[in-house]
Amino acid sequence: MDRLDLGFNHSGSVQSEESALDLERNYFNQLPLSSPPPLQAFASGCQVAESNAAYFSWPCRLDAAEDRANYFGNLQKGVLPETLGGRPTGQQATTLLEVMTIRAFHSKNLRRFSLGTAIGFRIRRGALTEIPAILVFVARKVHRQWLNLVQCLPAFLEGPGGVWCDVDVVEFSYFGAPAATPKEQLYTELVDGLRGSDPCIGSGSQVASQETYGTLGAIVKSRTGIRQVGFLTNRHVAVDLDYPSQKMFHPLPPSLGPGVYLGAVERATSFITDDLWYGIFAGTNPETFVRADGAFIPFAEDFNMLNVTTSVKGIGDIGDVNKIDLQSPVGSVIGRQVVKVGRSSGLTTGNIMAYALEYNDEKGICFFTDFLVVGENQQTFDLEGDSGSLILLTSPEGEKPRPIGIIWGGTANRGRLKLRVGQPPENWTSGVDLGRLLDLLELDLITSNESLQGWYLSASNAP
Repeated sequence: MDRLDLGFNHSGSVQSEESALDLERNYFNQLPLSSPPPLQAFASGCQVAESNAAYFSWPCRLDAAEDRANYFGNLQKGVLPETLGGRPTGQQATTLLEVMTIRAFHSKNLRRFSLGTAIGFRIRRGALTEIPAILVFVARKVHRQWLNLVQCLPAFLEGPGGVWCDVDVVEFSYFGAPAATPKEQLYTELVDGLRGSDPCIGSGSQVASQETYGTLGAIVKSRTGIRQVGFLTNRHVAVDLDYPSQKMFHPLPPSLGPGVYLGAVERATSFITDDLWYGIFAGTNPETFVRADGAFIPFAEDFNMLNVTTSVKGIGDIGDVNKIDLQSPVGSVIGRQVVKVGRSSGLTTGNIMAYALEYNDEKGICFFTDFLVVGENQQTFDLEGDSGSLILLTSPEGEKPRPIGIIWGGTANRGRLKLRVGQPPENWTSGVDLGRLLDLLELDLITSNESLQGWYLSASNAP
């Protein structure tokens, strides 16, 4: 894992797919990917088959920028009441979209003071309350008496129609240039099975390309074209920019050890404009990009599908995808307990602390990432190599855990969140909204072995 650089610069622009690929090449040097560095140099002279080359998803809507500008421009024409010190008298924000809209309206001022912002609940003494808030990340959090008035953030912010929410400050401990990434991983019966000692593969299993390894996220089927069954993982696990039609293996590629060919990348994406992800009313900047790190790999025709399971080792069967509606309450996402199974750290438990983190990279380009997850009891939620792991919402009623996202990165040794007074900073994990990623890549989750075998048999018998 490298690092996430929460910068101060203003946002820039990306105009074409060609420049987007240049951006991604630079971007991979800056972000905290949860897959390890390359296993070894890719062999030269490799032939890339055009028929199975991955395609890049980079949509753009020119009209959305104008619509967004008009929307927020009209809000400034006397719609916002003035707030002078006291608690606002309007309606308190309750939904994700309401808090996002308030943040968007004040984004220019918030960027002056912060390393980044996110949607969450106010934190008191290290514990989440149920008070919706804009989380403002700062390099150092100190008592108000040591700040000049112009350095102080307001306790509340108002948005359209007087709807308001709290503002909370969270310390992001920044450690400067990263040191060499530690190769920390666990060795238990569960993770040994994920790395090749089990007869079946499924969510949590190790998958590898010629360059790197990561974690299989979920078993999926294509909504379009050929009736394909395959698996979802991160694009940065599956696709090397120089060899886009990447072949995937379990547990290792033939050049490094025992392994079986699983299939080649058929479609993938790394970034998408935020208006197509969240909607044009969730941010003022028309050139903001959401990290949508996903790749679909259909299983090869000669791969034995009897060796595939939809059950998650250590957890069991899973439920349907938990799709996030921005009109839903903040508590539908924030504060929820989640679990994951990954090839490096196995089974871990955490809580979703923030949603829709917005930050600028050091080149001044504005980015979003969907989830910030913090492990329970100050334990890390992911380790290097867990990229692609499925993030599952637990249920107190004993229902099947529901997939909500996939891991794409973590803190490594670059920076941590200071959440509790008197306690050390904590690692965090970043994730992609699974429901939106599946829609973008035109995939559906397969949640039972019966559905998997039925779908595969029908596809095999199709004319």
